[in-house]
Amino acid sequence: MQKKRGSKDVQEAVRLKDVSYLNKSLATQKQAAQMFGLSIRSVNRIWASYKTGGAGAVESKKRGVRSGKKINGQQAAEVRRLIKDKMPDQLKLPFGLWTREAVQQLILDHYGITLSRWQVVRYLKSWGYTPQKPISKAFEQNPIRVKEWLDEEYPALKKWAIKENATIYFEDEVGMRSNHEAEKRYSPKGHTPVITRTGQRFSLNMVSAISNKGHVEFMILDGTFNGKVFLEFLMQLIKHKKQKIFLVVDGHTAHKTNEVKAYLDENFDQIELCFLPPYSPALNAQAYVN
Repeated sequence: MQKKRGSKDVQEAVRLKDVSYLNKSLATQKQAAQMFGLSIRSVNRIWASYKTGGAGAVESKKRGVRSGKKINGQQAAEVRRLIKDKMPDQLKLPFGLWTREAVQQLILDHYGITLSRWQVVRYLKSWGYTPQKPISKAFEQNPIRVKEWLDEEYPALKKWAIKENATIYFEDEVGMRSNHEAEKRYSPKGHTPVITRTGQRFSLNMVSAISNKGHVEFMILDGTFNGKVFLEFLMQLIKHKKQKIFLVVDGHTAHKTNEVKAYLDENFDQIELCFLPPYSPALNAQAYVN
């Protein structure tokens, strides 16, 4: 062990002497490499470290545990199971979703082991977890109804559309702002692109529909979306269509007015509404277009 420490001290002394010669211009980097038995690459690295961090950057560092104690295999398996099966608040943790801080606190509470955030990130990465933007899901949503729609209702609708020589459209509404920027742009690092525009902001609404083959129809409106607007949209949607339309909609009240129902009864051979399960916007293809 003593020999190892001495070897470490010798290496540090060589680095410091190398820096001293270069700092006083007593030798070139190539000459210093020959004098101290180092490669030119090592001399370059030592000199660069010195210029960046001073003498402390080339001194030997004490070796030891990098970031505290590690969890063992059994503990890691238990943490993975808890993350998979539970939400943080179910484990009395003050977090809404799983973050690295939440996992850090979980390990501390269960095993008394303090890990750095970066250790937690390494564990999560090794377990196959990646940071992702969460999607919103209403707690009122009925998973059974969603499964029925995906496994039974929508496949049956597609078969019926083929039999009727009809087209399936998904409809939705969205608000639009004049100052909205959806796209990112390339720009030199540190120089955020600037778009010059008027400070007089305004907003509009849009009702639109996309077919299951990607064809989009839309209508812009300056006002609120209601049954009258929806009725006008339906009239425009079927105006020049030769095929019947099965229009998939959500449970918005505008889709269920008496005027809309009467129009649909009169034009049953041209258009028919199909309703999504309640609180299930993720099932509406048009929402992703918006």
